Amino acid sequence: VRRNPCFPGRMRPRQAILDAALHHPAMTTLKLDSIQVLAISGFGIAVGVYLKRWIPFIERVNVPTSVAGGLVFSLLILGLRDRVINFEMDLVLQRVLMIAFFTTVGMGASMRLLKVGGRLMAVFFGIASLGALLENIVGVGLAKLLGLNPLIGLVAGSVSMAGGPATALAFGGTFEEWGVESATVLGVAAAMAGIVSGGLLGGFVGGGIIEGKRLRPASIGDGGAAARIDSADIAPPPESSGANESIMMNALVIAVAMGLGTLVSLGLNAGAAGLGIRLILPEYIGAMIAAAFIRNLDDSFRFLRISQERVDELGNVALNLFIVMALLTLRLWELFNLALPVLVIIAAQVLLVWVMARFLVYSLMGRDFDSAVASGGFCGFMLGTTANALSSMEVLTSKYGAAPRAVIIVSLTGAFLIDFTNAAIVTAMANWLR
Repeated sequence: VRRNPCFPGRMRPRQAILDAALHHPAMTTLKLDSIQVLAISGFGIAVGVYLKRWIPFIERVNVPTSVAGGLVFSLLILGLRDRVINFEMDLVLQRVLMIAFFTTVGMGASMRLLKVGGRLMAVFFGIASLGALLENIVGVGLAKLLGLNPLIGLVAGSVSMAGGPATALAFGGTFEEWGVESATVLGVAAAMAGIVSGGLLGGFVGGGIIEGKRLRPASIGDGGAAARIDSADIAPPPESSGANESIMMNALVIAVAMGLGTLVSLGLNAGAAGLGIRLILPEYIGAMIAAAFIRNLDDSFRFLRISQERVDELGNVALNLFIVMALLTLRLWELFNLALPVLVIIAAQVLLVWVMARFLVYSLMGRDFDSAVASGGFCGFMLGTTANALSSMEVLTSKYGAAPRAVIIVSLTGAFLIDFTNAAIVTAMANWLR
């Protein structure tokens, strides 16, 4: 002990510090192996299903089931951290699931399906690609004005807006390696804000155009564009009778594409290095390219008879498990310092998408009923997910009438086309800004 200089008659024991340490031992850390993490992730999906049943708002704005359940676990881990128990998780399966999902995205890039949309498919895809580029320009510009790392502008740009939670999680680790602290948590937070915004904005924009212009769907007798779209165009062409329905065979094709993708990525990096370009690609890019090549080769020769339905099922499983697994390690406590600047960037993104949907999409897609519905769908996936887009269009079509051309074009663009160009745009800008 030593005397307190302010109160000479009293003692200030240093032992009190030691006693406090004895009563607050080092926090226990629970280590979970990859199998246990996989089981928890599966349970997280189930939690998300029940949450969407209990809370209608979550279902109404199309928050993905895995995101809803995963965020519950993230909040629970945040509440327990440094108070009750900490967790250390083996995430070796997270990388595998991420690459598997984006491989299935590449497997959906069938040129046979793209022909369904015709010229307007190319127009809409071009607008969406321009939107991804503009989201990044707006994000980087505002990040610089706010005194932030410009790479944060990409995270709050098309990474989380056009890309959604999956792309934000996939790019998060790469951006953190490039010096952006908390890139993963920022990306997921921005993606969540975008999902809510897109879900609320899509129906509002499309409905406003329809009411303001007094548009109505084309009838059979009109001979309009919508009337010339038959039932086969409303959804992707059905599987041929020779499609391989075996889960095993389609899973093996995905696995082979993943392996070939690693070689593609190595080749692209080596080629860039040979040209004196320091290029760093997200590891799933090669898998997407390999999968697209295999899919179109199979469309021509039918030697594998890939079933898109089975591929989509496998991709959905991989995506949901990957998202929950990634959210388990979301460091929410790192979000607070950057919350306000990121919200400013997101608000600007919402304004950008509204302007593009209201004026660019509607004008270039034909100034008709289908183009108005497509404008609503554009808001959905450019600020969130394809599910947002489909929900926004469903609200409009159930109220005003069918818009099959808009449904097929928005679905194909949002489901996989935008992922290709978005990844390329983000990678190019990130390598340039670094």
